[in-house]
Amino acid sequence: MRAFLTLTLAIASLLLAGCATPNDPTMTLQTSKSPEEYTHCVVPKLQHDALAPTVSQTQRSYRIVVPSKVAADNVLETYKASNGGKVFLYERKLLASAFVPSTFERAAQECL
Repeated sequence: MRAFLTLTLAIASLLLAGCATPNDPTMTLQTSKSPEEYTHCVVPKLQHDALAPTVSQTQRSYRIVVPSKVAADNVLETYKASNGGKVFLYERKLLASAFVPSTFERAAQECL
């Protein structure tokens, strides 16, 4: 019984570790594309991978939100910069999947 409790606490700690710093981006990228061009590239890739992105925009930025079944929603924000756009990726991954790029991360990098 004690081993089961220890294992349960260890798994819970790992699951919560991805949520420890919710305001820090997982990755920051630079693109030569405008926020609009970048968003028009990323959204079809996410839809192709059976993800359901929701897009919102402001005057200077686009925000793509993909719901997550395991953790907080994945968010990709792209802002207008002097030479293209700056991209901020917010993704909470389980520890086991942190070693390979996710579908969300691959789509973000392929559109740079």
